[in-house]
Amino acid sequence: MKLRTSILALSAILFATLPAVAQNYAIDPAHSAINFSIKHMAISTVRGRFAIKSGNITFDAKNAAKSSVTAVIDVASVDTGVEKRDGHLKSPDFFDAAQFPTAIFTSSTVKRAGDGYEVIGTLTLHGVTKPVTLHMDAPSKEQIGMDGKPHRGFSATTTLHRQDFGLNWNGPLKSGDNVLGDDVPMTFDIEAGQI
Repeated sequence: MKLRTSILALSAILFATLPAVAQNYAIDPAHSAINFSIKHMAISTVRGRFAIKSGNITFDAKNAAKSSVTAVIDVASVDTGVEKRDGHLKSPDFFDAAQFPTAIFTSSTVKRAGDGYEVIGTLTLHGVTKPVTLHMDAPSKEQIGMDGKPHRGFSATTTLHRQDFGLNWNGPLKSGDNVLGDDVPMTFDIEAGQI
C-alpha cells in the first residue's frame, strides 16, 4: 500500500512539472513580415511587404483545435521599393492608411492539413471584414533567442481578391487587360517568442 501511494505521489509531482501541451508565443515584429505580389499590366509582377505590429500564437502540436493566431498588420508600412508608388498605395485610392492604419487577422479554427495546417479566420482590411484561409507549414523547431526564451518560426500563404476588401482602383489598357491584377498572393513569415 505504501509503495502504491509513493508511486501515485511521484506521478503527481512529475505531471505537475510537465509543461502544458499548448505553447503561447508573441510575434516578434523585428523578424516578421507579410510579403505580397500583384500583376502589373499583365506582363510583370510587383512585390512588396507589410510589417506586422504585434500578435499572438497559441500552438498545440497534439491538438490543432486548441491553436490560434492573432496578427495586427501595419498597413502604413507598405513598401514596394518605390516611394511614389508606396505613397499612392497609402492614399484613399487604395488602402487609405490614414483612416485604416492597421489590418487584423484573427483565427477561428485551426486544423491539420497534410504535413501542415489550415488556419481559418477573418481579415479586417480597409474597413472590411472577410473570411480568409491561411495554409500554414509545420512550425520550425524551437531555438533559444537572445532574450533567453524559446522562439519558433511560422510560415503561411493565402491569396486575397483585393476587390473583396473594397480595393477597386484600376485602369484599362489598350489590350483590354487591366493595369493591376485582382488576385494578390501573400506569404506570412513570422518569428515568435514564447511567453
